[in-house]
Amino acid sequence: IQERLAAGDRPDVIMLPEELIAETAKIVPLLPQGRTVLARVGVGVIVAEGVDHPDLSNEDSVRSALRRAKAIALADPRTPSGRYIDAMLQRLGLLEELQGRLIHKAAIHGGGEEVASGAADIGLYLVSEVADIIDVSVVGLLPPALQNYVVYGAAIPVSNQSPGAALSFISFLSDPANAAYWTDGGFEPCGSA
Repeated sequence: IQERLAAGDRPDVIMLPEELIAETAKIVPLLPQGRTVLARVGVGVIVAEGVDHPDLSNEDSVRSALRRAKAIALADPRTPSGRYIDAMLQRLGLLEELQGRLIHKAAIHGGGEEVASGAADIGLYLVSEVADIIDVSVVGLLPPALQNYVVYGAAIPVSNQSPGAALSFISFLSDPANAAYWTDGGFEPCGSA
């Protein structure tokens, strides 16, 4: 998205993780109106449908589950969640140990299917990215000591000369009456009208 914006694309609204919106503001000027935090999503664990669920109750149980896995699918390390997961594995002292068993593949580019097919025993992805993948079960979120949330927001580029519709859209997305849309997608709504 940032490459497309730098190349001249002019959307009416930008919706990205907040840290990427901050980076985008260096490329494309943003209006102060409409700058809104919308929702957050945590890192979850997935397994193939019908497979026993690993214990995610604490840091040690997660460490054990990861050590037992023959292969682990996880987010691309160039993404906010992928960077966090790699840092978490480093903090747990597992990054080097698991290196040959890690499959860095975005959930939307086949990472979830790696788990569904059994090519990976476990997957670590944002819950919103895997909630609708066929033949996988979302075991749950990582425990609080290991959790990291990606917070999504919205912004309107200065190039949008008539931002009224964009502001209405952002207002709709952040209205508490519409929170079910976010929770159905695996997010926790943060906004308010």
